[in-house]
Amino acid sequence: MARAQPVIVWFRDDLRLSDHPALHEAASRGVPVVGLYVRDEESRALMPPAVRRLGGATRWWLAQSLRALRKSLEAIGGTLVLRTGPAASVIATLARETDARAVLWNDVAQAPHQAVGRDVEAALATDGIDSQIFAGDLLVDPKVIRNKDNRALRVFTPFWRRVQGLGDPPEPLPPPRKLKSISGVVSEALDDWGLEPTRPDWAGGLRESWTPGEAAAQAQLKAFLDDSISGYAGNRDRPDRDGTSRLSPHLRFGEISPRQVWHAARFVAAEHPRLAGDIDKFLSELGWREFCRHLLFDAPDMADRNLQEQFDAFPWKRDAHALKAWQRGLTGYPIVDAGMRELWHTGVMHNRVRMVVASFLVKHLLIDWRAGEAWFWDTLVDADAGSNPANWQWVAGSGADAAPYFRVFNPILQGEKFDPDGAYVRRWVPELAQLPNDLIHQPWTATPIELASAGIELGKTYPPPIVDHKRGRERALAAYATIRGKD
Repeated sequence: MARAQPVIVWFRDDLRLSDHPALHEAASRGVPVVGLYVRDEESRALMPPAVRRLGGATRWWLAQSLRALRKSLEAIGGTLVLRTGPAASVIATLARETDARAVLWNDVAQAPHQAVGRDVEAALATDGIDSQIFAGDLLVDPKVIRNKDNRALRVFTPFWRRVQGLGDPPEPLPPPRKLKSISGVVSEALDDWGLEPTRPDWAGGLRESWTPGEAAAQAQLKAFLDDSISGYAGNRDRPDRDGTSRLSPHLRFGEISPRQVWHAARFVAAEHPRLAGDIDKFLSELGWREFCRHLLFDAPDMADRNLQEQFDAFPWKRDAHALKAWQRGLTGYPIVDAGMRELWHTGVMHNRVRMVVASFLVKHLLIDWRAGEAWFWDTLVDADAGSNPANWQWVAGSGADAAPYFRVFNPILQGEKFDPDGAYVRRWVPELAQLPNDLIHQPWTATPIELASAGIELGKTYPPPIVDHKRGRERALAAYATIRGKD
């Protein structure tokens, strides 16, 4: 009796079983399913713009997420095959090895990923193997929301209004209860991929801070909506409080889908009308992710190119010393340094502080936003190809829906307003922990006696400000004035 021809499900940025359209369809066919993840670091070199190589923190997360996915698949009778090489060649080869009848995958609405997908389709078609592609990355297809010039909307508020006007996205799909598999399919060993650091092993803080995987993502969403959504609209701006959802890296790797988040939040809003304002604010953050992905659909080189061309003439400064001080959290501004140290240790940074540290680099130091974007790309576990460059360009003023050029965050006032008791700074900049609240965000104003009683020696145990705020602001405004009105 001939063996049933299997179906291959190609996992990409969708490392989950639930609300996975391609896997759902494969399971419904009643034939064996081969789960596949391809580490493709070759196809990206063949096309501009390229699929970005993962940074160090996201490589660590990917390793944990693949382990969790394999465990989940095996629990329902499935398997996960790991292969390295150009996706088109790898997938066509596996299809021939297994005599697969079809390959199914969820689309990634980004130009380089879609180009790889087209190559896969072509390679399979040569062998007479069917391909089927599903939407699973976004709430709304980018082709649906366009302006009169058939371009993506560049302002968030009308964009989000359009998304909401379309109504609820489809209900999430359930995970398959049982899969059939086939034996004898060779898989590479995840440990051989070298995704995790060894010498030195800098990932201790990541392991301490996170549990990657679909189960953890679902648990985090439930805990947030049960315990933390009340007051979210205000608490999300306070780095001294546990007020954010912490879902961003799970969304980045597709361990949970946007429509799962949407429907779970809408259910809570229906059950508890008093939370409607907080829910709306939370979903608008999901909307910002969507907005950035739609921008990326139209501008796939957004990490390299200013969306507003007049910024090509901006007089950026080259200052390796200042950049290094910023990266290490040694700028002399406590709220900035706390954020940069939180990033290095945990792989994330509080959303309010991200804006402050980005503004400081771009405006106080006049360092090109691309240098900051590259550092975040390497150190964030939630480094997203859309949100990361879009957010940096928003702060710089070169992007869509950009902040006005004259808005220069005052790191002292930002610290005093959003970390009024200094708890966030004390956690991440412990050398300042003994300073009183009225000095902790500007230690250089303390008297010698106050510094000594707190165990601080400016210039030795903690640096003085790398740039004076007033002078930095004036210099930034002068630099921005040089490009105003340029097209």
